[in-house]
Amino acid sequence: MSSLWPVSGDAAGILALLREWDAAQDPQPLVIETSGSTGVPKRVMLSRDALRASADATHARLGGPGRWELNLPPTYVAGVQVLFRTVRAGEDLDRSYLSLVPTQLFRQLGNGFDAKELSDYSAVLVGGGPLAPEVRAEAESMGIRIVQTYGMSETCGGCVYDGVPLDGVEVRIDDDGQVLLRGPVLFDGYEGEPVRTVEAFRDGWLVTHDLGHLGADGRLWIDGRVDDVINTGGVKVPAQAVARMLSVRYGTELAVVGVPDEEWGERVVLVIAAERTLSLDEVRDLVEPRTWAPRQVISVQAIPLLPNGKPDRIALKKLAEDA
Repeated sequence: MSSLWPVSGDAAGILALLREWDAAQDPQPLVIETSGSTGVPKRVMLSRDALRASADATHARLGGPGRWELNLPPTYVAGVQVLFRTVRAGEDLDRSYLSLVPTQLFRQLGNGFDAKELSDYSAVLVGGGPLAPEVRAEAESMGIRIVQTYGMSETCGGCVYDGVPLDGVEVRIDDDGQVLLRGPVLFDGYEGEPVRTVEAFRDGWLVTHDLGHLGADGRLWIDGRVDDVINTGGVKVPAQAVARMLSVRYGTELAVVGVPDEEWGERVVLVIAAERTLSLDEVRDLVEPRTWAPRQVISVQAIPLLPNGKPDRIALKKLAEDA
């Protein structure tokens, strides 16, 4: 049985409920359970007004309504948005869109696929994590129109496209380098958690716990998570920045995590899907400054992923700690 409180069921069932919900006179917010990538799942309440603002702004930014496809569970925010955009788009559409996470795009490019399969889409949205510039460049060289998105369940999914906020969305960086968001796409709160809801906001702005900066052209760049900063030997190492450096050589099937260490406090560890054992010296030579470089390399068959396609940070840290 499909439900919107919380969202559950198969795509067809959820789509039918979303059609009824969009047409209802005054519906209650739907509830999305997050993946719990930080270990504490949340129940995010999204109003119809917020989802409409998000879906309509997305179509306006991309050039018009279209058919949507996604190869991930329909119960997370990316799946719900693909289904709700379908509701808002209507029928008989000439445009088509595909939504992927970076790992899916990377694996597609590495599997000798027919580029026309993706270049036929009006746009391929990639979100849910950092996209290596090299992977994007390779895809675009094949005629694939990539749009990199940034957002979260609390913002109805992607609300910043290629560094530019959707219409009505505002972005600012606080004194600590943290990204704050405001606009009609924000959630109503966490179900049954009023204290957690209050803590999520600062003067009406959503506190994202992501670190970022605005480029000279005003575009938003994400530098990593607040909780992804590794404190090793008194040096603060942004794990995502190190991962980006290493992905230039090794691709995106890797992650950088910190684990407890008696000598360093935390040890920087590279977990990588690789067929050969990588030399630690080879890896360390690719990282600048050297104080950020990994002190251990762990090779695995595949990076553990959550059902929504994002890297499983808890499983990655356990892998590193067990090794």
